[in-house]
Amino acid sequence: MQESPMQEMQAPLTGRPVISATGLFTPADSISNEELVASFNAFVDRHNEANPDAEPLAYSSVEFIEKASGIKSRHVMSKAPILDPAIMCPRLPERGNDELSFMAEIGVAAARQALERAGRKPEDVDAVLCAASNMQRPYPAMAIEIQQALGIEGFGFDMNVACSSATFGIQTAADYIRAGNARSVLVVSPEITSGHLNWRDRDSHFIFGDVATAVLVEDAAIAPTEHWAILGTKLKTVFSNNIRNNFGFLNRAAPETADTADKLFVQEGRKVFREVVPMVAQMILDEAARLGIDPEGLRRLWLHQANAGMNRLISTKVLGHEANEDESPTVLDTYGNTSSAGSIIAFHQHSDDLVAGDTGLICSFGAGYSAGTVFVRKVS
Repeated sequence: MQESPMQEMQAPLTGRPVISATGLFTPADSISNEELVASFNAFVDRHNEANPDAEPLAYSSVEFIEKASGIKSRHVMSKAPILDPAIMCPRLPERGNDELSFMAEIGVAAARQALERAGRKPEDVDAVLCAASNMQRPYPAMAIEIQQALGIEGFGFDMNVACSSATFGIQTAADYIRAGNARSVLVVSPEITSGHLNWRDRDSHFIFGDVATAVLVEDAAIAPTEHWAILGTKLKTVFSNNIRNNFGFLNRAAPETADTADKLFVQEGRKVFREVVPMVAQMILDEAARLGIDPEGLRRLWLHQANAGMNRLISTKVLGHEANEDESPTVLDTYGNTSSAGSIIAFHQHSDDLVAGDTGLICSFGAGYSAGTVFVRKVS
């Protein structure tokens, strides 16, 4: 019997996506809370002295930062200018068009580690997705620059879903595998988040750090013996103004006298906490039920590293009890919030000890609102 044209177009799904390996690039420089507070408070003294008739700015403190977030330090690409009270932002020298960009440079470093851990060569990879919260430029795509630097044939493109970019990228890569459009896909998340942080805002000056991660998503048929089967993925977005960054090419020529505070990271932290925690917890429970997974039997949760309190509440709702460090490891204390890379750092650093059959969850959430879940099982 001859197949109809419609049947020919609807080719069967062919691949079973897995995570073969991950990679991590960590900047050499780190800023402690003590260093950050000293810099911020020096800025406050300068500001208050220069504006005696205005409402005085309040000091920050190590105790305030750790109580609000759980963060103790963060890695950055440009330490000295951030700590200079007269500058208080990173200063990365502009590179020529024939030089590798900063985002591509750190993305390539993470990607190479992932390839090495999987025993792969660049020519084995079909596609590169650069999934990050802020791109260094609109085009050419960062992914294509990373692709060229690694020597990968195929294709690449950028995607931005803020702090959920990496999990959205993993599902996108997994879908390519399932559809037979690729057998090996790199999801690279170079996050230079220090560049969009207002280091002069007491409520947020401590939040972000810089890093790059890479996740190699492949067809199980070619994966290394030890890998992580992707059991299921789920994405969700709900529009909210409670986390926002208004910077873009349309406001590039705005007058210097204009208020530019909203061109950097701004958030209504309490609203975010109150609205995101139940949304993410319910999403995890619903997806676990759909996949036939007992959430209380999850061996480990690799959650988005934004706020220790949020992770504590989400893990409690999912596991039925407050998670210990083994069940829900933290990298937030030493890396800070690294946007989409946070849950991947946690997975990269805290997954080797699990054994075949162990089931876990990679989950990220953030501006949008957006949230992504990736349920995985260890195979070896």
